[in-house]
Amino acid sequence: MTLTPEQQSEIDAQRASGTTTLRATAPGMEQHLYTAIPVLDHGFIRVIDYMGDDAAITQAARVSYGKGTKAVSNDEGLIRYLMRHWHSTPFEMCEIKLHVKLPVFVARQWIRHRTANVNEYSARYSILDREFYIPAPEHLAAQSVVNNQGRGEALSGEEADRVLRYLRDDAMRAYDHYEEMISDVGQQGLARELARMNLPANIYTQWYWKVDLHNLLHFLRLRADAHAQYEIRVYAEALCEVVRDWVPFAYKAFEDYRMGGATLSSGALECVRRMLKGEEVTQENSGMSKGEWREFMGVIEG
Repeated sequence: MTLTPEQQSEIDAQRASGTTTLRATAPGMEQHLYTAIPVLDHGFIRVIDYMGDDAAITQAARVSYGKGTKAVSNDEGLIRYLMRHWHSTPFEMCEIKLHVKLPVFVARQWIRHRTANVNEYSARYSILDREFYIPAPEHLAAQSVVNNQGRGEALSGEEADRVLRYLRDDAMRAYDHYEEMISDVGQQGLARELARMNLPANIYTQWYWKVDLHNLLHFLRLRADAHAQYEIRVYAEALCEVVRDWVPFAYKAFEDYRMGGATLSSGALECVRRMLKGEEVTQENSGMSKGEWREFMGVIEG
């Protein structure tokens, strides 16, 4: 990722203009403010603003306990209890606003998480930059033969070279035509809102994305998962590091109960109980389908 001199100057100015505040701040998050964290070849995430910290979560939870019960639990223990029992409202008391630069096809996956506020760079009014996501060779993969949404083995040799060449050449050709169509030199020039439809899905866009912690953790649970598409997963992984520094108690509970935990059906729990009693349980006598049994054994065997 390369920042323009103007972008770097803006970041330097923002980080230099410290202000005094009476509100709670998170030291770890203060270190992230405004700084661009590189993702993919031209992308980044930047924390623009945030509200709340671990204490804000416990403060919101304790308000419902009644007067005189403030010390019911220590903060970390209470946060773990809230996470363990799927209490969502206290986590909604924390919010974060991000500036994200990402390929359009990644943005179309990201926007499916609708519980956020989004304002995207408009190609109706502005001209998009000549920046495209081109995968590194090790991330060029064939279609998976077992998962319609997944990737198989990496491409190699002449095929990999040809695919990379197509991706670069097609993107550049489309942008050349885009520039030519919107130019008003010797012609009227096509409206930007029409010319943009010729641009490929790997061109970069930017947006501001504001979300509360509860919905952000839901996003991370799905998109930082090993099964998520690589190009959105790396954004989620970068965000995980930010959240870990922002709300360390909440993030540790999230790691333990969401990312590292597992949810079992009533039938799966019954199978576990039978196994603990020494009974031999198989897919045939478990009451599960083959797919359910395969996932169950993946949890049990690790």
